[in-house]
Amino acid sequence: MWHNPRALNAAAGLLCGLALCLFAFAALRLLTRPAVFPLRELVVHGTLKHTSRAQIESTARGLRGRNFLAVDLAALRVQFEQLPWVRRVTVRRVWPDRLEIDIEEHIALAKWLDGGGVNLFGERFPGTVDGSLPVFEGPPGSEPEVTRRYRLFAARLAPLGMEIVRVGLSPRFAWQLRVAGGLRIQLGRDAPNDPAEARLARFAAVYPQTVQRLAGQHDYVDLRYTNGFALRVPDLERDAKSPPRRRG
Repeated sequence: MWHNPRALNAAAGLLCGLALCLFAFAALRLLTRPAVFPLRELVVHGTLKHTSRAQIESTARGLRGRNFLAVDLAALRVQFEQLPWVRRVTVRRVWPDRLEIDIEEHIALAKWLDGGGVNLFGERFPGTVDGSLPVFEGPPGSEPEVTRRYRLFAARLAPLGMEIVRVGLSPRFAWQLRVAGGLRIQLGRDAPNDPAEARLARFAAVYPQTVQRLAGQHDYVDLRYTNGFALRVPDLERDAKSPPRRRG
């Protein structure tokens, strides 16, 4: 071996490589010690209406005394995104001792019947939603589709001054609506050439000349018909069931 230059060069290269690895490992251990490059500042950006300062401080409590270079940014992002109203988080290092966190909150579009809310993207989140927002319900995983159809249904009814307060999708994928004032609209399932919003559009087109002119409160309308619809009016039902008055 000692008389083989090629073997000596290979051994020398191997020893140099090992020395470099040991040096890099030692330098990394030194740089990631808390006393070296300590994390001194945490800056949070974002318009926060539902995420409190206490929640942020509690989530970031484990950063105290940490090394600036040793913080796991991906793990920290996941921790913040577990807060109820937080939708998306971006974390970045700013040399030499600061972390900046951008927080995007959910904007509630509706309440989900089983709890939590639905945001503008049709995503369900666990935050407690207050206020006069519509209620959505449907099978698991249907939140994006219920949100999309809500917008279509609302656009059909907006010219009539009707506000949707509830959208339901049954396990058999039939649609039901309830509007402010109590009117329930049974849309049924989508047909290949007749989706639910098309039936609702036909109803909205004839509503001013038909239903709107009827006296009394309208309780329920069934649009599961190819041509026409069925309407239930409680006042007419009560009159029909009332016994005839005796004439003296």
